[in-house]
Amino acid sequence: MTSAAGGTDHRVIAGRYELSTLIGQGGMGQVWTAYDQRLDRRVAVKLLRPDKVAGAEADELRRRFLRECRVTAQVDHPGLVTVHDAGSDGEDLYLVMQYVDGADLGDHLAEHDPYPWPWAVAVAAQLCAVLSAVHAVPIVHRDLKPRNMMVRQDGTLTILDLGIASVMDTDTTRLTHTGSPIGSPSYMAPEQAMGGAVGPYTDLYAMGVLLHELLSGDVPFSGSTALGVLHRHLYEPPLPVRRLRPEVPEALESLVLRLLAKDPQHRPASAQDVYEELAPLLPGRSVPSGRPLDPTRPFLRPHAPWPDRAATPAPAPQAQPPRPAHGQDVAAAVDEVKRLLGEGRITQAVDILGAILPAAAAQHGEHSPVVRTLRKQYAATLMDDGQYRRALPELRRLADQRAAESGHADPQSLQFRYEAAQCLEQLGEPAAALAEYRTLLPYYENQYATADIRQSLEIRRRIGQLLLALGDRSAAHETLGRLVLDAERVHGVGHPFPAEIRRTLQWLGQVRG
Repeated sequence: MTSAAGGTDHRVIAGRYELSTLIGQGGMGQVWTAYDQRLDRRVAVKLLRPDKVAGAEADELRRRFLRECRVTAQVDHPGLVTVHDAGSDGEDLYLVMQYVDGADLGDHLAEHDPYPWPWAVAVAAQLCAVLSAVHAVPIVHRDLKPRNMMVRQDGTLTILDLGIASVMDTDTTRLTHTGSPIGSPSYMAPEQAMGGAVGPYTDLYAMGVLLHELLSGDVPFSGSTALGVLHRHLYEPPLPVRRLRPEVPEALESLVLRLLAKDPQHRPASAQDVYEELAPLLPGRSVPSGRPLDPTRPFLRPHAPWPDRAATPAPAPQAQPPRPAHGQDVAAAVDEVKRLLGEGRITQAVDILGAILPAAAAQHGEHSPVVRTLRKQYAATLMDDGQYRRALPELRRLADQRAAESGHADPQSLQFRYEAAQCLEQLGEPAAALAEYRTLLPYYENQYATADIRQSLEIRRRIGQLLLALGDRSAAHETLGRLVLDAERVHGVGHPFPAEIRRTLQWLGQVRG
């Protein structure tokens, strides 16, 4: 395969996608223009090489890749690149996406200096519309930057690489083996730089960096080293953009400064809220200028984010529920779910489980073993499908039922509460997740089984990362400092778990210093 950007290849992926021109590459992957031989259309193909990662991490990367491609494909928004196909071909993992005709936002900015401030507002408003849908899944992009966005010929903004941005980790954060966080330092939020839990608030900070760059021509914090840049993100205030461009409206400058708040709790609450502040600054309806790639053009017929989507997502289409009159219907549905899960068809299994539960409850009773088993499978499958908002009430119901029967220290009830805390974390509610983990921790620390001790260590790690996300760095440092010693006693000094915590502490110490 050709290694230089702009190279060519005629390899056919999955017997269908003929690679054409290499348009970008990184340490583990490449992006090609290609042709879909079956439908005779141009597409973009991203290839990842799991063999660049050692041992079991390669298998884990494959699993995450396929899961995140599936989750990404569920996001329905015109501002997000469409996923056509995904799978493996030899040693490569491939993701097939729509080919977007236009210019990436970095080039667009370079060609229009200074960037008209109404254009910057229009770009940010379109980004809000996409993030509103993405965060409702929930997915956190983690690596928003101009090179990951395209301005199409009609002026609409398209976000690229969503699946790859979140596939790198299903946990709250991830550090490289050198101890530095994954992402682009110039656009990285303080909590992400410190190795803390990330959430929608992390993407909002990156939006603030992007807006500052569009308005001023440069990112707010730059430097000769990644460490220097991240240190400035943590400790230096950004320069207000009106000092560089007085014509920028005061309301826009104020919004940029709040998006760039060091503490996530001081940023706007959501992408929807940011859109509402941008809306009065958008250009009024008028005749298009006729200029190509004008990002204000879509607002002649605006498409705003759906106001209530994140709070009350529309229920997924349900499979036709089996009739409760016949006992074999529930059993047949269970067998169908097992078959679908075995084939990796998780979304369809979720729909059938959601539909069969009312029928099973009517037939067997809400507290029957059959319904309890189905509800556990439903919650677990929702979690595996990334539907944390729907999984959360199911897990809480299961936890309460077990606690009522067997007490609050019941291991199964504790596990349900732990998974509910994970949902809160994924939904970008760090304070609520932290409170839940802190409530759970004493139950595990009072046990002596090896599994309970290891679970308590994992909970303490999550508490440390959430403290970082909430800006309490001294408490996080203290928590993780005690944790690494206990983890080394339990796992051994060379185990990946304490090694990862030690890298976080070393990185935290460097950035703090």
